[in-house]
Amino acid sequence: QVQVVESGGGLVQAGGSLSLSCRHSGLSYDDYPMGWLRQAPGKERQGISCINWNSGRIYYADSVQGRFTISRNNAAKTVSLQMNSLKPEDTAMYYCAVLPYGACSESWFFERRVRYQGQGTQVTVSS
Repeated sequence: QVQVVESGGGLVQAGGSLSLSCRHSGLSYDDYPMGWLRQAPGKERQGISCINWNSGRIYYADSVQGRFTISRNNAAKTVSLQMNSLKPEDTAMYYCAVLPYGACSESWFFERRVRYQGQGTQVTVSS
């Protein structure tokens, strides 16, 4: 059984930083691309970053480029999202996801295909 569990959300003031972590288990292989998505109340789910298996391909949504950094540790089966210079509009539920093979590309931000997704962790940025 595949499990994806996020942690690290919380409340932070605008301009602050948070680090999200995601641990996955139960996958047959560890070379799936991984991604982070978010969804704010009343808004569509948004892909914000993805990373391929060897960290050789990394993409960010325009809205977080330069502020967020994704990374992964395959041995530890974790994926992290370092979020700096947070803005109130970053407030959302953040989800970690295992993506289909080959999904991490510029088109993923439109397709938003996932294989498995966690329950999410809430990030709230106060102004």
